[in-house]
Amino acid sequence: MAKHVPPYPPEFRTEAIRLARTSGKSHRQIADDLGMTSETLRLWLKQADLDEGKRSDGLATDEQEELRRLRRENRILREEREILKKSLCRVATSPRTKMASLPSREGAGAPPPEARVRPE
Repeated sequence: MAKHVPPYPPEFRTEAIRLARTSGKSHRQIADDLGMTSETLRLWLKQADLDEGKRSDGLATDEQEELRRLRRENRILREEREILKKSLCRVATSPRTKMASLPSREGAGAPPPEARVRPE
């Protein structure tokens, strides 16, 4: 099982990308020199290309952040909806609020709707 490694600082990432693009060394050698895996460097380069518009086979960083935010918002709204549905079910099945126990308009002494007189 892989051990969790804290993320690299943004400055380190920027410098690694610059080195990979400008030096004549291979990506594997740069990654070894920096103490990281070549796969990490490859992913950073891919993401940098997406952010700069050089690639279109993925989401840019700001698009990923927006997607993450929208998914979180969607999850919260679903949870709130479920809470409201459960609350409504409890209120509807409560003995004090059952519709059958409420008097009807006609049974409460009110005249039927067609017999009501409208003031002019």
